[in-house]
Amino acid sequence: MGEDPQRSKRIAAVSYDYENDPRWADYWSNILIPPQMAARSDVVDHFKRKFYQRYIDPDFVVETISSTNSSQSARSSAQSSASSTNEQARPWSSGSTSRTSRASATPNMNSTFLRLDQQTIQFSVNAWIFVVGMLAVLPIMSKNLSNRAYRLSFIGTACSSLYSLYSLYGKPRAWNLQAVQVWFQLVITTKDFIYFLYCLMFVTSHLQIKFALIPVLCRALELVAKFLRRNFGNSSLYRKYLEDLCLWVESNSTTLGLLTSHAEIALGFLLVISLFSWQRNIIQTFMYWQLLKLMYHAPVTASYHRSVWTKIGRTLHPYVNRHAPFLNTPISSAQRWWFR
Repeated sequence: MGEDPQRSKRIAAVSYDYENDPRWADYWSNILIPPQMAARSDVVDHFKRKFYQRYIDPDFVVETISSTNSSQSARSSAQSSASSTNEQARPWSSGSTSRTSRASATPNMNSTFLRLDQQTIQFSVNAWIFVVGMLAVLPIMSKNLSNRAYRLSFIGTACSSLYSLYSLYGKPRAWNLQAVQVWFQLVITTKDFIYFLYCLMFVTSHLQIKFALIPVLCRALELVAKFLRRNFGNSSLYRKYLEDLCLWVESNSTTLGLLTSHAEIALGFLLVISLFSWQRNIIQTFMYWQLLKLMYHAPVTASYHRSVWTKIGRTLHPYVNRHAPFLNTPISSAQRWWFR
């Protein structure tokens, strides 16, 4: 009887030097599994075999991880039951033990893989935000549905930002003024905290400006594209339908950042104009300009906002100096408050 060809392939797959192959590091970084599974040697070995099949030997047959673990558990249980039979166990115990181990191994494995991690939750929420936000801005939607989608987009982004802050920074060590102040100083300049304040201002306002959804949609689009590109790069559906869009989003992140900054600053001027209408909200306008000031100084948004404000200054200063020089004094006072 000839030797099983898969046996030699399995030996070659086990002895392959994965650590010195740069493709393995890239392949492993794109595997989406919970951290507790990534620490298991049998799971790592399974994906090494899949890597070997994909890049080294396409004829190599890789068993599914559930069946592999089930067969291993069945063999181990059969061996243990056989040893107990030699001592004093009944003959039917080995079969029942192997069936029990097979039945218990597969559900445990499936439940572990179905357990959502933080990145998957964030991806799901941001994909939902993007879909709902698009419904809010589409002109074909009814006014009632559009208004609900408008508020749900801000609520979803606020919840996503809070969840991200909790995942990265946790909660204050103690609920006293000093501990909360230390925690607040850590998060106040982060992008998630800025977006939380941004959404909080518009979701509680009776003034609905669909223009305000541009930063929310850009944020959701960037996060969704980043997740898809990182975790589904080997998927045929991703390559066929989503790869070009995700590549465009990744390569135009600066453009999206500038678009977001233009929209945020334009909203500030729209709120000032709204003060002359019956929908004016003086507190919201004042708080939003405080937020714009924070965006100007926060490192994560400073470069985009300073670029936009520099362009605005270059455009307006010649007209002010030529036609309205009396505005130089209030503009100087506003600049002193802005840069303070």
